[in-house]
Amino acid sequence: MEELFAGQGVLLGLGFLVLGFFFHAYITKTNAIAAGKQAKAILSEAQKEADVIRREAKVQAKDAILRARENSERDLTTQRRDILDLEKRVVGREKNLTGKLDMLSSKELLVAEKMTEVANEKESLLNQQKELDRLITEENQRIEDAASLSRNEARTTIMKRMEDELQAEADSLVRHAQKAAKEDARIKARDIIATAIQRYAAETVCDLTTSTVTLASDDIKGRIIGREGRNIKSFESETGVNVLIDETPEVVVLSSYDPIRREVARVALERLIEDGRIHPARIEETVAKVRQEIDDTIRRAGEDALFGLGLTGVAPELVHTLGKLKFRTSYKQNVLDHSIEAAHIMALMAAELGLDPKIAKRVGIFHDIGKAIDHEAEGGHAILGANLLRKHGEDRIVYNAVGSHHEEMERESVYAVLCDAADALTAARPGARVEATDLYIQRLEQIEKIANQYPGVTSSYAVQAGREIRVMVEPEKLNDHGASLLAKNIAKQIGAEVKIPGTVRITVIRETRCVEYAK
Repeated sequence: MEELFAGQGVLLGLGFLVLGFFFHAYITKTNAIAAGKQAKAILSEAQKEADVIRREAKVQAKDAILRARENSERDLTTQRRDILDLEKRVVGREKNLTGKLDMLSSKELLVAEKMTEVANEKESLLNQQKELDRLITEENQRIEDAASLSRNEARTTIMKRMEDELQAEADSLVRHAQKAAKEDARIKARDIIATAIQRYAAETVCDLTTSTVTLASDDIKGRIIGREGRNIKSFESETGVNVLIDETPEVVVLSSYDPIRREVARVALERLIEDGRIHPARIEETVAKVRQEIDDTIRRAGEDALFGLGLTGVAPELVHTLGKLKFRTSYKQNVLDHSIEAAHIMALMAAELGLDPKIAKRVGIFHDIGKAIDHEAEGGHAILGANLLRKHGEDRIVYNAVGSHHEEMERESVYAVLCDAADALTAARPGARVEATDLYIQRLEQIEKIANQYPGVTSSYAVQAGREIRVMVEPEKLNDHGASLLAKNIAKQIGAEVKIPGTVRITVIRETRCVEYAK
């Protein structure tokens, strides 16, 4: 029985073993199938990824190719443009070279023509020289035959005669050239100046600043002086002027080098006299008030002058200094009116000459601004004005023209010449200035004295109010050339030594009078 169970157990174990083997084989096969499917899936995914990568690589390659093509096309375009530019430059140079060659050819032709003309002139001169030698020989022979002179004596006579003839011919040519040049310059200058003066017609009456105060009666003089002179001392201390009270009836004279102070003193004194209350406290109050009013008047005068000329961008300090010229006179001519007139005339002349009228007006209105401060600093008004303009930012062309209009600085532009001309026009025209008789006579005597000191001058006469001097010379001592040279020397010396308004015309008169008596 046990053996039966043992045999059954063995069979049963074998059966389980066989069964386990088949089960294991089934499982292995199943796993193999699953692994194969998974491997196929992985392979498929890998294939898809490879396809994607391949497509992306193709796209990137195409992009790279396109970019490379664009870069190459851009480079080609740039190279073509450079080549075209180079070709244009080459063509331009070729044209320039062609033009220069044509120019050289024309110049060569001109040079050849000039050389031909020179050769012809040389030949003509040689022929003339031969003819001249022949004439000289004949003249020498005639002189020797007629006067029994030696050859050297005849040569000296002929040479002197020829020198006189050549000198006369040269003088004639010089006078003709000078006359033509002066006539052309005179016509052009006359047209420009006449146009400027006609287009700007200013009044000839001058505004004069007085330094006298008229009184209603002489009793007021005692009130002005005050007890122990305290009123007049206070007035002089506040205004900075000297009050001169003398025996002149009903007149008080105010003396000061500063025209502004003198004007303040004049107005203040008139108001004090009108008010009747004259004492130190009232004097101080009135003078302070008048000084402020005059200061406002000065500023308004400067602003009105610039506004009338259409000028802007001027520093406030320059406006105030310009307004001071309202109370400044030169030969009794109001300097501010003179400056405005000079600015208008300069602008008109500048327009005729094709220059900038704005710059001309600026130079004209400021050309005498130094006279407003010449009591405060040393030096000429032209240099003082130039320094003031430079300090307050005016252009170099403006302050240089102002500083050089009296030739105290080197002129850098034509505006300085125009300023000098306009200054002379406004100062020298009739009615512009009033001169003392003594100064007038002294200038005439000085002009005549300069002319009379030259050898050969018999007499001289200053006419037309000193605008012309007529010089009589001995014809035996001075020829035409000497008379012309004399006129130049006299003009140069008068311009250097005599202060004259405008110009002086020098006329040298040389004449020979032959007198005979018939019986």
